[in-house]
Amino acid sequence: MVREPDEQALLARFSRRYQSATSGLMRKIERRVRGSDYGGTSWTTRREADGMGEMLKLAPGTRLLEVGAGSGWPGLYLAKVSGCDVALIDLPLQGLRIAKARAARDQLAGACGAAVADGSALPFPSGWFHAVVHSDVLCCLPRKLAVLASCRDVICADGSMVFSVILVTPGLSAGDYRQALAGGPAFIAADTTYPHMLQRTGWEITDHADLTAQFLTSVRAQLDEEEAHAEQLAKILGAEETSELLKSRRSRLAALEGGLIRRELFQAVPVA
Repeated sequence: MVREPDEQALLARFSRRYQSATSGLMRKIERRVRGSDYGGTSWTTRREADGMGEMLKLAPGTRLLEVGAGSGWPGLYLAKVSGCDVALIDLPLQGLRIAKARAARDQLAGACGAAVADGSALPFPSGWFHAVVHSDVLCCLPRKLAVLASCRDVICADGSMVFSVILVTPGLSAGDYRQALAGGPAFIAADTTYPHMLQRTGWEITDHADLTAQFLTSVRAQLDEEEAHAEQLAKILGAEETSELLKSRRSRLAALEGGLIRRELFQAVPVA
């Protein structure tokens, strides 16, 4: 699959971030802000992950797919606490290597597999999984409809999908919309709403929650931690990337405080 330069650059950036996230400082910040230590790049907190697991009704013998798994947060955590089997897919190989090493250390009760794969073309049999999860992934992907359709294909008839996503607040002026795009993930823009996307790809929404307030708290805490440790971060990431990271965090915080972007949670089940 031919990828646009922006998408290639994003994949390269995620690969670098997964590697740097293994450092002691990055893990320390992650624990303070989100309560996890998997080297994750999503904004899912441990409390949110626990809620996702309850919604998906995971248990030994159920099969969970995490799309855009990166280094395994929250998929590996959900497998650890529930005993379910888990399959992790993503494109940056670096994150999956870290995830596999973590799975081995945690000695998961269920099976764990990982594969380099595109979320819009999942390499699994139809109806194979009981549950699908993705955490702030669709806002980082251009082919959102294709990903949702592919997830629909691999889930069983009585399965469930839960995901969080960052999105632009509806009804903005042209100027505010540009600021929202600048403050959000690379592919936050969407041609239609997520409820409409889910309907078009064979899903029915069973639960929907606004996570914006927690997101704002997390972004503020993350920025505070990173600014307080900027010199140490520069030794890990390099001065230029650290500067770009802090600039991006400030832009996101401004967009959140201005009500220009949101973060929401969806649960959906396949339509017969």
